[in-house]
Amino acid sequence: MGVSQSLPAVSSSSAINVPPSETQAANRDLESCRVYRVRDLPGSHHFASDFIETTATDPSSTAGDRNLIWGLTADLSSKVSPRDRAMYISQSRDGGRTWTEVARVASRYFDADIGEGERNGLSVYPGGTEFVITTQLGAFQVIPPSGMSDTVVRPIDGPRVVQPDMTVTIPKKPGDPVTANVVKITSDGKRLIVGYGYFDLNPQLLTYRRSREGSWVRDKSLPSIPTQMDLLSMEFGDRRTQNRSSLYVGTGDQAFLYKMNTRTWTQIEGVGADSAIQGISTVGGPHLAACWGVYNPTSAQSVLRVTHASFLLHRDEDEAGSNIRAFSVEVDPNRPSHQVVTSLTGVYTSNDHGWHWRRLNDLPDGEFRLGTFSPVDGTVIVSGIQGTFLANPFSKACAVHLRTREHQ
Repeated sequence: MGVSQSLPAVSSSSAINVPPSETQAANRDLESCRVYRVRDLPGSHHFASDFIETTATDPSSTAGDRNLIWGLTADLSSKVSPRDRAMYISQSRDGGRTWTEVARVASRYFDADIGEGERNGLSVYPGGTEFVITTQLGAFQVIPPSGMSDTVVRPIDGPRVVQPDMTVTIPKKPGDPVTANVVKITSDGKRLIVGYGYFDLNPQLLTYRRSREGSWVRDKSLPSIPTQMDLLSMEFGDRRTQNRSSLYVGTGDQAFLYKMNTRTWTQIEGVGADSAIQGISTVGGPHLAACWGVYNPTSAQSVLRVTHASFLLHRDEDEAGSNIRAFSVEVDPNRPSHQVVTSLTGVYTSNDHGWHWRRLNDLPDGEFRLGTFSPVDGTVIVSGIQGTFLANPFSKACAVHLRTREHQ
């Protein structure tokens, strides 16, 4: 994408009263190498309400529609009255071009005053019939409305605060739910894993089994993870390998691998000290987005920091370096050489398995926290406080518009 001082170019059709369709407008922009801004997410469209915090797909290997993707947004602007604030689960069938609201989660299931809207988790039950989300008030089973019924939200039994941390700005009280963060449903839908942590106090991973009635029943805890830091990210191993049943967890200091058959934790080799692992992709091995840096896999339990890559940190300044503060890393499962990283300074893509990176320059300045590949065609969905955008950086026509910093 070319260097620009303005917001991303928006399809001209979006400037008239009745556009032919959002999908057509998006396709026209992507084919012309322009970034397309998504405008139909649910909510007020006030500050940060168009930020997709996380996306999820059907975990089942027999999912009927592989093009389906779900996203979680939080409408928490101070311009929205507290009773009208909500979280939304939306669905896209066309690679993120358009979104349809699936479920609305009312404000009583989260706490907008304690860092909500940045680390909420989302997992999809096989078939896409229901979901699990995590908030500052714990984990919740979300069943979309059917017919005349409203969205059903059921609390999932989790740990409670025993000793408040009085050093934080808004401490919780004894008996309050411990914050839930990372969450995954197994591909067969029989097990749920939820990570809990409250300002670095006793992080823990609990497992749940599916009852006959369809609710999640607390089963047992996984062995204690060897850290006292918050749980920031979690992924199962690559489903196409023998490592698919393993669990990777990123924390505020390191990355760890849990092997189900031995019920043991192993620290991932090669991660620097005090590296907050904000994001993990396991396609082809553990790819890590950390503070400060990006790591590529060298084996199932070891990584190598990308130190030779020079990320162009600002689109109009000749400043580059490898110490990028990364929030997410995603690998296209259909084209593993294609990767995207989101960071404090923007969005970067690689077409050589994560060794060299180019910067998307037609995005607005600011941090981007989510990057994911469209299951439809390999275009990229990126999102941050500024909103949600689509880009087509891997097409031959668009690649020439990207700025790069060659290997030094």
